[in-house]
Amino acid sequence: MQVSMLSMTPIKGLALHHPVAVEVTSGGVLGDRAFFLVDASNELISCTELGDLMRHRAEYDPRSGVLQVHGPEGLLRSEVVECGGALLTDFYGLRSVAGHEVVGWDELFSDIAGQPVRLVLGESGAFDVKALTLLGTASTDELAERSAADPVDARRFRMNIEFAGAAPHEEDSWDGRELAVGSAVLRVGGPVRRCAATTRNPDSGVVDLQTLRLIRLARGRQETVEFGHGFYFGVYADVLVPGRIALGDEVALGA
Repeated sequence: MQVSMLSMTPIKGLALHHPVAVEVTSGGVLGDRAFFLVDASNELISCTELGDLMRHRAEYDPRSGVLQVHGPEGLLRSEVVECGGALLTDFYGLRSVAGHEVVGWDELFSDIAGQPVRLVLGESGAFDVKALTLLGTASTDELAERSAADPVDARRFRMNIEFAGAAPHEEDSWDGRELAVGSAVLRVGGPVRRCAATTRNPDSGVVDLQTLRLIRLARGRQETVEFGHGFYFGVYADVLVPGRIALGDEVALGA
């Protein structure tokens, strides 16, 4: 098995980057989801509700503190991030993420979102459950085949690490096992419950594929102790040993 795609984004919900290599720490891919957005009630905002976020791309250099945001027509803003007041944000009842409001970016993101929102810099990665997510290419291919759909773009699932060479959904059987990927060592967790964000085109943000229906047709509705009934696709992972992961790196299943 080998790594076939890597995905990350400095701001949760915005367009993905697909680097040739990443550094992973206990908090996940370095720089991934460093920022997130909240509404006027301090509720987390995501591309599930606001597909237009996917049409915007962020770049962030933590050494210089410079954040850049690009829209469909080009660069919208570039400046050093200045943090304000502290904020604790609930992530769908799964975990609470501490962070600081970012000063001066409200107007830009409110215009993008079409409602008042604020940008927050998290003190740790703004992930929902576990630091990393994994998905095999064979699982995505089988989803299309079993549901009689056209090829399904794996970017819809916004997984950190995609790998090739395993059987369809083989990753579902790895819960609790170690996985060596590049120079990092991971511990695989349970399945990822999917939401309507996957129905949005990863380039346009428009809802154009009923992925949850495809998963239901291909796999049925499943249940886990942690998340209950739902549609599951891909798995979570924790980082046991930080390291570097690059395209083409071997993915080796351990104990």
